[in-house]
Amino acid sequence: MAFAYEQMVAFHGHSCPGLAMGYRMTVAAMDYLKQFRSADEELVAITENNACGVDALQFISGCTFGKGNLFFKDFGKQAYTFYSRKTGKGVRVVLNRAAIPAAIKSDRTAFIDYLLKVDANEIISLEEVMIEAPEKAQIRTSVVCESCGEEVMDTRIVEQHGRKICIPCSEKAI
Repeated sequence: MAFAYEQMVAFHGHSCPGLAMGYRMTVAAMDYLKQFRSADEELVAITENNACGVDALQFISGCTFGKGNLFFKDFGKQAYTFYSRKTGKGVRVVLNRAAIPAAIKSDRTAFIDYLLKVDANEIISLEEVMIEAPEKAQIRTSVVCESCGEEVMDTRIVEQHGRKICIPCSEKAI
């Protein structure tokens, strides 16, 4: 576990409790699904936050925004849902912060060490869930914004006053 964690720290930039949480949660969910790192889109992840743990999720699971198998729902929760396209199974993993001793939370190093060593069942809840299989990523055509001249994915163009413009330009025009 330490070797992979150190590689993940190098990817993220530093070790922190959030990264350790994401690491333990992702490993627990992947073990539950009996799933390995996603080379393409066979594993899908939905994150309910945009905190440090999401870097662990990406590093360990292989689910990334760029591949189209990582989705973000801005709920502010320390929770992820993983879905295996191969088996059709899904699992929602939640960190149970209340189960973590308060005294440990005040010492960053001790907190990280605790998160990496505690039995996952003590701090993580796993619940099998049924979700609709997310659509696979599609390569989209780029269109030039008629206002700023930058290329934009065709699904993100807004028609305004007969012109095809990007979302930021459409918001400036309002």
